[in-house]
Amino acid sequence: MHAEILLENGWVYTGKDAGPSRSDIAIGGGRIMAIGDGRDVQATVTPDTRRVDLQGQLVLPGFQDAHIHPIFAGIELLQCDLTEVASAEEAVATVARYAADNPDQPWIVGAGWSMDLFPGGTPGRELLDAVVPDRPVYLVNRDHHGAWANTAAFEAAGIGAATPDPEGGRLEREADGTPAGTVHEGAMDLFNAVKPAVSYELAYQGLLASQQLLLAQGITAWQDAWVPIPEGGHADHLEVYRDAVKAGDLKARVTACQWWDRTAGVAQMEAIVERRDSVREEFDPLQLNANTVKVMVDGVAENYTAAMHHVYLDHHGHHTDNRGIEFFEPDQLKEFVTAIDGAGMQVHFHALGDRAVTDALDALEAARDVNGTNDHRHHLAHLQMVRDADIPRFAELNAAANVQALWACHEEQMDTLTLPFLEPGAEDKHYPFGKLAGTGATVVAGSDWPVSTADPIAAIHVAVNRTAPGQNLPPLGPESQKLSLKQIVDAYTHGTAWINHLDAVTGTVEPGKLADLAVLDVNLFELPVEELHQAVVTQTWIGGECVYDRAAAQSPVPKTARGHQPAVTQ
Repeated sequence: MHAEILLENGWVYTGKDAGPSRSDIAIGGGRIMAIGDGRDVQATVTPDTRRVDLQGQLVLPGFQDAHIHPIFAGIELLQCDLTEVASAEEAVATVARYAADNPDQPWIVGAGWSMDLFPGGTPGRELLDAVVPDRPVYLVNRDHHGAWANTAAFEAAGIGAATPDPEGGRLEREADGTPAGTVHEGAMDLFNAVKPAVSYELAYQGLLASQQLLLAQGITAWQDAWVPIPEGGHADHLEVYRDAVKAGDLKARVTACQWWDRTAGVAQMEAIVERRDSVREEFDPLQLNANTVKVMVDGVAENYTAAMHHVYLDHHGHHTDNRGIEFFEPDQLKEFVTAIDGAGMQVHFHALGDRAVTDALDALEAARDVNGTNDHRHHLAHLQMVRDADIPRFAELNAAANVQALWACHEEQMDTLTLPFLEPGAEDKHYPFGKLAGTGATVVAGSDWPVSTADPIAAIHVAVNRTAPGQNLPPLGPESQKLSLKQIVDAYTHGTAWINHLDAVTGTVEPGKLADLAVLDVNLFELPVEELHQAVVTQTWIGGECVYDRAAAQSPVPKTARGHQPAVTQ
């Protein structure tokens, strides 16, 4: 077989070596045939081979995102999108403009506002009432653990001063108990019966919009961290993925992570396994699989719902009696994690607080005791706080650390809404990537987009520097928590490929593997570390097909697409 494509005159980082080398890559039949600068490569070349001159650019394995929400992100792009607003006034103006442009929509629905734009992170309903008094407005915040609503929305949902806080949720209230405008966690569900369902058409178009952006950022595969069994007329995201594969619209490789309903118990396993098996029977697992279950163990630190061993502090620095929210009792978690593991499925935990991390690891240990060791490749995402005693347990239990590296830096939400309310010394324990890697844990990387940008380059910059691109703030935590450039690049490539059970065919640049590649305009490994964020993806290849070419794109995705916002979500 002869090479159909030759990528030449560039640097290549294979993921197997210490750094890049000058090499050419021969591609045929969607796979890498040969790498190097000698006879092996030249022997594959014929006059019909398409030559691509890289002009000194860097080729590396395609980025793979281990925790992302593309369909939800795409839906939000097509609704009232507040991700780019920089002030409370701009947020209100954006809502007003969107409402004026969409006079026939019965509800104004959107997402993306940042908590640090409002005092205490909790905007009031009166701000929305002033610009949209006659229709319900419901806007999810950027971390997706809270929402902002106007008076009409509260009235439509029948929520008033007498409405109790639901289990696992909280309403911000005025002095007389009237809802103030912001709701947290489970209180968001109080609107489910009345706010509009997401249509299939909107979800499908959302996926296509997201994929276009992700391909432009060098992302060739992802794990969608929230694919629920549909209810209330909402689109079935798994059906959207299935139809996109059948239509040839889905270019990326997708692991669909089925959502564990915290109210449904072990009885939901039957439907989850049935959906897993139907995908397995119909689709190539290199394109789509649904053998993962997402378990939300706790909330987030900025609204004091991340489950911590230490109590939260109040605004005066005094101890409270709040240690956050565990959505499951530890014994209950052990029971159903053992069932999921026993069904041969991977568990993907949202575990942000250190108590949630302990609970998740305890559940995996209980599952191992019952089911024995296996290769399911369970992983814990976010890991904002981890007890020292739990850090070596990741390697011991073969549980991967799924890091969202972009958040490991000082920024407004971290410094005003999080650190002041955590235990003394919490900064040094934040996002302990270096410690986890140092004890042999498998480190994989994701973005949690649309919470923050999906751009792997920005996350790589923060992982190495522990500072945000373009910000003049000290690094977050000690030097020992930083990752090397190689460590974070490997986490974003063959680390996530391992989590997605794609490592046999992707994640490194080797003969015989699929030609899933990203091309950067500069050799990332030669840049000063403070300039890493300046690298730009110029091409993305999947299965030997160039699915994104910046030079040919009509509207290249800007480096700041969707903004930098370290926060957390599902």
